[in-house]
Amino acid sequence: MSEALETPADTPAAARAEMRAALARIGAERGFYEEIGSEHSALFVEAGPTLIVTFENLDHVRDNAADRMPWGYGFVSGQGWSMLGLMAHGWTWYRDAAVFDFFDRLRDAGFFDRFERVVFYGASMGGYAACVFSAAAPGATVIAISPQATLSREVASWETRYHRVWRRDFTGRYGFAPEMTAAARRVHLFFDPSSQLDAMHAALFQGGNVRKFYCRHMGHRIASLWLRLGILKPVVLDCVENRLTPLRFYRHMRARRGNPRYEKELLRRIEARNRPSLVIRYCEAILARRRAPHFRKAMRAAQAELRRRGG
Repeated sequence: MSEALETPADTPAAARAEMRAALARIGAERGFYEEIGSEHSALFVEAGPTLIVTFENLDHVRDNAADRMPWGYGFVSGQGWSMLGLMAHGWTWYRDAAVFDFFDRLRDAGFFDRFERVVFYGASMGGYAACVFSAAAPGATVIAISPQATLSREVASWETRYHRVWRRDFTGRYGFAPEMTAAARRVHLFFDPSSQLDAMHAALFQGGNVRKFYCRHMGHRIASLWLRLGILKPVVLDCVENRLTPLRFYRHMRARRGNPRYEKELLRRIEARNRPSLVIRYCEAILARRRAPHFRKAMRAAQAELRRRGG
């Protein structure tokens, strides 16, 4: 099942209205569609006894702008799973009392109890949401990629990104992600330990149900890179089936070898260490395999820097 809605749109407002109407039709036929306050919406499509709860991240929207369905819809429906897709219409981090009430209502109505397995998935902003709202379904599995533990200025004053959301309240209901995941069956947490801020967030998750997987030199946008590598779906599937081990994970990660985006990210990290001789060796290794103008330019800059230093 893969229904990418057509892109209508003479104006953004018209596009949004048509998209919402189409989602409402799908919800009426297969589950439900609900506007949650003014900034969020949810589409539920019922299929099998496994429920995947996804949280849209604007990173996903950029990577798949032609598909107006909630992120992952095609993959989830293709597995025969049910899906509850939450969509944020801005950088909200889902910090909205209307969203809190929505999950409280589902919990109190026994919605999650209808399923044999419940999995919360998200990346970055969506990863934070997957963690905190998993508290509405004790015993759920959480898949969180580059999540934030909180953006509270009192707890994470060291977090210098996401200025636009600092004014929102990260306390109270569904607030601090490490506490909200305490009742989860398993928390699969993926992050780049060489990305200082992401590593600091990950360090706050200390529960015995937390499994941390290192995605070294992949930066913050791990999910979109995995999508390009073709490993996002296999990793998610292994998490859902509770068969992801460190060995299986790092076998999946072998796909990064030779990927241009990964190679550029690694080059950026090497350049930041201010070691031009290492930059030269790395660029030479890349250029021995393929044409790569970006790496040739970086190598020449490093060679010039070595000459300047008298090396």
